[in-house]
Amino acid sequence: MSDLFSRRLALLSNPANLPLLTECLHGIEREGLRVTPEGALAQTPHPAALGAALTHPQITTDYSEALLEFITGAHTDPAQTLDELALIHSFASSRLQQEMLWSASMPCALPDEQDIPIARYGSSNIGRLKYVYRQGLALRYGKTMQCIAGIHYNFSLPERLWPLLQLAEGDVDTPRDYQSRRYIALIRNFRRYSWLLMYLFGASPALDAGFLRGRPHQLQQLDDKTLYLPWATSLRMSDLGYQSNAQAGLTPCYNDLTSYTDSLRQAVSTPYAPYVEIGTQRDGEWLQLNSNILQIENEYYSSIRPKRVTHSGERPIQALVARGVQYVEVRCLDIDPFLPLGIDLTSARFLDAFLLYCALQDSPQLSARECPDCTENFLAVVNQGRKPGLQLQRLGEPVELTRWGLELLDGIERSAELLDRAQGGQAHVAALQAQREKLLDVGLTPSARVLAALRENAESFTEFALRMSRQHQAGFAAAQLSTAQQASFDASVQASLHEQQMMEAQPQEDFASFVAAYQASIQNPSA
Repeated sequence: MSDLFSRRLALLSNPANLPLLTECLHGIEREGLRVTPEGALAQTPHPAALGAALTHPQITTDYSEALLEFITGAHTDPAQTLDELALIHSFASSRLQQEMLWSASMPCALPDEQDIPIARYGSSNIGRLKYVYRQGLALRYGKTMQCIAGIHYNFSLPERLWPLLQLAEGDVDTPRDYQSRRYIALIRNFRRYSWLLMYLFGASPALDAGFLRGRPHQLQQLDDKTLYLPWATSLRMSDLGYQSNAQAGLTPCYNDLTSYTDSLRQAVSTPYAPYVEIGTQRDGEWLQLNSNILQIENEYYSSIRPKRVTHSGERPIQALVARGVQYVEVRCLDIDPFLPLGIDLTSARFLDAFLLYCALQDSPQLSARECPDCTENFLAVVNQGRKPGLQLQRLGEPVELTRWGLELLDGIERSAELLDRAQGGQAHVAALQAQREKLLDVGLTPSARVLAALRENAESFTEFALRMSRQHQAGFAAAQLSTAQQASFDASVQASLHEQQMMEAQPQEDFASFVAAYQASIQNPSA
């Protein structure tokens, strides 16, 4: 535990500064497949009763037409965030008719690739661009992989906190650059320690046997319909997922914001020979937006991203370059199939303490040796995190996962105590204690509980996830919205449908010119 961390804790512990920690913001994006009552992938269009996926602020789709995404606003209390997420679930479930939301990150038994529907967003140029981007993802990575679902946790520290820390540390950078630098430092620490999140919250140790489509693999057979790894925590985050030779050399080590944005801008602008050979169009139909390493910056798959709320028509890199980092998006969380929302308040409270620790702890730049160690530690835990005596690499030396995890929790407890002093009660320390118990008893981890359920009930992965899906659906159906809540959702549905219609009624420039202008915008991100 560094002296710098202790000094920052002391500064924020001052009664005059402590209330700042009640102003952190939290948002959640939860993905989930629509499935039939029998657990098959829904082949129906995105329900009009949920609004327009292009324009609805809370209910959209991710890759597939069947892959819903629920988006909350940003709230100072994660309990409010989860309350909003629960309302979205209840409303959506009431509009899905016979369909329901799949309970797990790894997908249900999927149809043939050609029968997995890509999400559609209408006839406007931006709607077409979103569709063609997904066509490119299918071409580059296959549709099956795109049906994996997860939870994204958005977190920010209050804007008023950064000048306080900057003044105390005598930093002479611009306030915007200091804030961005500190968020990038948070991300570096996240990369160092995020293996712990995979141990604590990984919930995908098994998958449907058909998911791999006959590809070679190292998984074991649990039953005739289920593949697994005995010590895995999150096959979703393993290299079973996004296989990409094109992205193999693209691993920003987050030593500063400029190098991060430059690396992404270069990837979005650099042709990749196999994609060039395919081309962007065939017989007048668009196949991908471009033939570069990345079509757009969001194609880079990472466990955490620096983010800034974008203006209309603005690209993520443009927002970061123009106004700096505003929050982080944690992207490595599995959906917990035992939880109706896929995440609960205990998990959120611990994530807050963990991210505050990453923000306040000293964060030297990642060396050429440490950067690959972070990646290897992460992959070791997702593949065999519950293996007794598993060794990770810490500053070039082997260390047992359990020992390192408990030491990390001792440090994170300091930030949990600080949050509890600011907000009252002991919720954060209690959430941390729940994670300590998982390190002391591996059977309490979600991944262990999933495998235990499969064995105890003699269920395949698909049967287990379907049972949990039905259970959660019944709970959502029983949670009646108030008249005012129902009216609010109905109004947002109609507003989104109207907004898309208005967009499509506007004159549209030639789509090829629109794509070219979109591509050119990355060359001048400050424009």
